Amino acid sequence: MTPATRQKVLGLYRKIFQIAKKWQSASGQREETIKEKEYIKNEAKTLFRKNKNVTDPKLIKQCIEECEARIEIGLHYNIPYPRPIHLPPMGLAHKGRTLQHQEKLRKISKPIYLKSHDEIS
Repeated sequence: MTPATRQKVLGLYRKIFQIAKKWQSASGQREETIKEKEYIKNEAKTLFRKNKNVTDPKLIKQCIEECEARIEIGLHYNIPYPRPIHLPPMGLAHKGRTLQHQEKLRKISKPIYLKSHDEIS
């Protein structure tokens, strides 16, 4: 990892904890706010620790993009949890496509901000 990439990753890590410190839930309830703050912190720790040994520059870039996307979506919608996508079971397949091909299309269509969430859930 280059020093510039390392600084960017550490900056994102700090930014997430600053967001968690100032976070207010949409409902305004104290219990809900505490729960969401803890979720943000735990999710960041889990994902950053999971990816600490990644050395492939393309994969590092993908992880950084996912982190930035989740931060922006969380701040925009005021929801710390990843926004789910809803696709009908065979909604991407054309007539005659196999289930394996359907699964491949579903994986390709998944937003970047959900990739790591599915891996740790």
